[in-house]
Amino acid sequence: MDTNRQYEVVFIVDPTADEEVGRLTDSFKQVVTDQGGTVTKAETMGKRQLAYEIDHKKDGTFVLLEIEGSGREIAELERRMRVNDRILRYLTVRVDEDRRRAQKLKDRRARKAAKRPASGGHARRGSSMEFPEASSSGAGE
Repeated sequence: MDTNRQYEVVFIVDPTADEEVGRLTDSFKQVVTDQGGTVTKAETMGKRQLAYEIDHKKDGTFVLLEIEGSGREIAELERRMRVNDRILRYLTVRVDEDRRRAQKLKDRRARKAAKRPASGGHARRGSSMEFPEASSSGAGE
C-alpha cells in the first residue's frame, strides 16, 4: 500500500453541535496527518436538511474532506467517526480511479477535436439548397 490514493470523506455533524464542527474537522485532519496522509481540501458545506430522520434529527451540518493517502488513515478516521456521538453519518469514496478515467476521456475528446477540420465557412449537408425567387412580372398581369 505504498501508492497514494485520493478519497472524499463526507460526514454529518449533529445540528446541536454547531460550535464543535470546526474542532471536529481539525481533529480529523490531525488524525489523517498523524497517519501519514494529507488533507487537500476541507470544506464545511453548512447545515442542510436530511433525506430522512437520523436519531430524531431532521438536519445536520455537512463537512467534506479530500484526502490523499495509502488507506491506513481512512481506516483510523472511520474508526474515530464510528465512536463519536456527534457524527450522525459518514461516507468515504475513493475517487482517484474515477478522476483518472474522466481525464482520459477528456484527453481523448480533445485529440478528436484537434483532428477534426475547422468548420469555419462550411455549410452542412442540405442547408445550401436554394429556392428560385418568384419574379414580380409573373402571371398576375
